[in-house]
Amino acid sequence: MTKVELVSKVAEKCDCTKKDAEKYVNAVIDSITETLAAGEKVSIIGFGVFEVKARAAKEGINPRTGDKISIDARKVPVFKAGKGLKDAVDN
Repeated sequence: MTKVELVSKVAEKCDCTKKDAEKYVNAVIDSITETLAAGEKVSIIGFGVFEVKARAAKEGINPRTGDKISIDARKVPVFKAGKGLKDAVDN
């Protein structure tokens, strides 16, 4: 599902215009992004948890040349599905 398809689905479920639904979807995405950027986690009961994890620096290998390269430490967003989402997908 693309963002456009998600907006259409939200508009249908909320009985609102696609323009309004797009504002709602963008507001949710922006809120999650801002919260993660601030280093906090977002927990939606029954759906899952978005959080930021730290990845340590490591050595990698350039697949073209075989040379060793260093990969810097970084923070990455992760999502862990909640029980409600897992159960819905499992059926």
